[in-house]
Amino acid sequence: MKFLYDFFPILLFFVAYKLGGIYVATAVAMGAAVLQIGWGWFIKRKVETMHWVSAALILIFGGLTLALHDPLFIKWKPSIVNWLFALVFAGSVWFGQPLVQRLMSHVLTVPDAIWRRVNWAWVGFFLLSGAANLYVAYHYPEEIWVDFKLFGLMGMTFIFMIGQGIYLARHAQEPVPAATPAEESSLNADRHRPS
Repeated sequence: MKFLYDFFPILLFFVAYKLGGIYVATAVAMGAAVLQIGWGWFIKRKVETMHWVSAALILIFGGLTLALHDPLFIKWKPSIVNWLFALVFAGSVWFGQPLVQRLMSHVLTVPDAIWRRVNWAWVGFFLLSGAANLYVAYHYPEEIWVDFKLFGLMGMTFIFMIGQGIYLARHAQEPVPAATPAEESSLNADRHRPS
């Protein structure tokens, strides 16, 4: 369900494009982004940062596309989003714990060096995704770019996530179980017992 919620504007953009063209699709995506923010606030009283950033960018680039009647602006939006993510993931390493580790360490235990590698892999993936989007936008017809925006970028993401999952599984460690209160008191008693 969360997957559909996250990709709601992209799915509507795709359908609207097939029915009405790039300008209709842009307007629909802008409306969908605003609805997504409103729905998130109404249901949870909180909106994820990713949704705020994505909505702001779609409103800016979509607004420019509609105002200037130039689809190139909306075509840049996925690249800007990907490159911002690359920047955030890279910055997380320099300013403390890698973002991937913060997001996944409650599910999986791997050495810190592995978290750093996976985090840098995400940086590379986001940079590549942004570049691929622009390559398709500039070198192929608009219809191909719209298909790539939905299926190509999403397919690349799924393949990358599967590869990441396999890599992390190879390095996963068994979590160290926490001592129960009875075991703690037994250990304390042993420590204080005269030898």
